[in-house]
Amino acid sequence: MVQASLPQTSSRRELIGQLVRFGLVGLGSTLLYAAVYWPLATYVMWPVLAVVIAFAVAVIAGFFLHSRWSFKGHDRSEDGKTKFQFLAVQTAGMLLNAGFTWIAIDKLHGPTWWPLVPAVLVTPFLTFALNRWWVFG
Repeated sequence: MVQASLPQTSSRRELIGQLVRFGLVGLGSTLLYAAVYWPLATYVMWPVLAVVIAFAVAVIAGFFLHSRWSFKGHDRSEDGKTKFQFLAVQTAGMLLNAGFTWIAIDKLHGPTWWPLVPAVLVTPFLTFALNRWWVFG
């Protein structure tokens, strides 16, 4: 019987540490996103536009926290390429959330909180993977 080799213990520990830190920063970013999105979408503007504004606020806070804490130890400088890649990943997440919002509200005619469910349960895992292996990897 052939067993697949597991990553070295220190590599697994590093990955788990990054995932935990990413989760904590992500939770804060998600709460910030929701705090900006929900009132705008409910009382001020078209919900898909509220996604863009809320994501911009969360991305600004998230970049500094992720680059300095979540993915610390990667020795990746905050050069123009890193910032562009981070922005590209966040833009993908924003587009995903905008799609969730458009479907949930414009197509299914649900309440403005519905899109927050996939925004919390889907988008963070995608952005973690992309940030881990492409941006800060």
